[in-house]
Amino acid sequence: MAKVLILGAGISGHTAALIAKRKLGKQHQVEVISPNSNYQWVPSNIWVGMGLMTPEQVKFELAPVYKRAGIGYKQALAVSLHPNGDKSTDKGYVTIKYVTGELIDKEENVEYDYLINATGPKLNFAATEGLGPDKFSNSVCTYQHATHAWENLQKCFKKMEAGEKQRILIGTGHPLATCQGAAFEYSLNIAFEINKRKLNHMAELTWISNEYELGDFGMGGAYVKRGGYITPTKIFAESIFKEYNINWIVGAGVNKVEEGLVHYETLDGEFHTKEFDFAMLIPSFAGAGMKAYNKQDEDITLDLFVPNGMMKVDADYTPKAYEDWKASDWPSIYKSPLYDNVYAAGIAFAPPHPMSKPMKSKNGTQINPTPPRTGMPSGVIGRIVAENIVDKIKTGTTEHKHKASMSKMGAACIVSAGYGVRHGQAAVMTVNPIVPDWDKYPKWGRNINDTVGEIGLAGHWMKLFMHYMFLYKAKALPFWWVIPE
Repeated sequence: MAKVLILGAGISGHTAALIAKRKLGKQHQVEVISPNSNYQWVPSNIWVGMGLMTPEQVKFELAPVYKRAGIGYKQALAVSLHPNGDKSTDKGYVTIKYVTGELIDKEENVEYDYLINATGPKLNFAATEGLGPDKFSNSVCTYQHATHAWENLQKCFKKMEAGEKQRILIGTGHPLATCQGAAFEYSLNIAFEINKRKLNHMAELTWISNEYELGDFGMGGAYVKRGGYITPTKIFAESIFKEYNINWIVGAGVNKVEEGLVHYETLDGEFHTKEFDFAMLIPSFAGAGMKAYNKQDEDITLDLFVPNGMMKVDADYTPKAYEDWKASDWPSIYKSPLYDNVYAAGIAFAPPHPMSKPMKSKNGTQINPTPPRTGMPSGVIGRIVAENIVDKIKTGTTEHKHKASMSKMGAACIVSAGYGVRHGQAAVMTVNPIVPDWDKYPKWGRNINDTVGEIGLAGHWMKLFMHYMFLYKAKALPFWWVIPE
């Protein structure tokens, strides 16, 4: 009997667990280690942050789902990785620490035959002084954060209704933060609600981002087909912001947040401040912070992980000038180069380079987004990693016939821009591939026929449909496996 151990129960880890167990059956063991008791459909946290959905509508308990599926589950935190075992065993294991119940803080070693690191990101609020929901800004990265953000946003609406003008600041809270899409979506929903309440004259809504230009989104921007024309995402994003009466500041690296005040540096080397009454700023992401040790108990963390804690996989991490990077540098099977039974899926893997051109201010501060790997790509990666491990277990093959390079994978992103069955809107954008390939597509970087952008009510219906469809899939309800990632 082989054992597949999965660290993390987010989109990537949860997908991998369900697929591996379905295909391996009772003959083999699948176990999930996660510090969280709930699965959350993260894309809908935006609606929780607007009071349009409750936390119960975007989450469910993991334990009953895993019990029904025959998947082992421990609510614990992975502390360290021992891929060669130790002096007492040759088998790889992970040291975990329980985070709830009677066993809280107890450590245990969990052995594995195959390991999938799907721990996702550490929300690194500490990288920016004063950032975070326990300090001076809000977040929508978790349903708990989104609930707190809605409580504070309501106070702003009440003040505007009472005749007090409010300054709302949305964007990224670190010079290297990613997930611009989530912040972009939140800003549009706030703008929609302001307009719905007829409070435009009382609101100043501003976008602040480390993108060198609007519409970069951490993927070097794109050219999209829209209304029969080919349009840069810069123009696409600017037109939406103008329609929604949103101001913008780009090329900005936030370095400190105080009560009602953000400090930031721009690419021209200037330092500025921006006052706010409400701010939602996305933090930088880091790895989960897991350490790694060899058989002699020596620290080998930097052999397996890059300095920010993301795991090295089958990518080309050779330092290169931006102009020399290739789409082929990106991984396709997400296996550790050092261990044939260790994989990383979703945000847990280290990208070889940014998709956006690295930019530095005149003071030498790097200000640019890191690559987005959330949502659809995370689910697809979780699936192909699980399928390759299943093949190894069942056939003994050393080949990986399932591949999912982000330089060959397309993705769809639906950004809600207002909620309502009759009056809601969403901006729909598809890109193929996610990582631009200028060798294959020298004119646009991507297949222009598959890279489109539109905004309208139909997109909102699609977003709602996907919310319920993917929660159905994640709950492993009948025929869940026919729903694609």
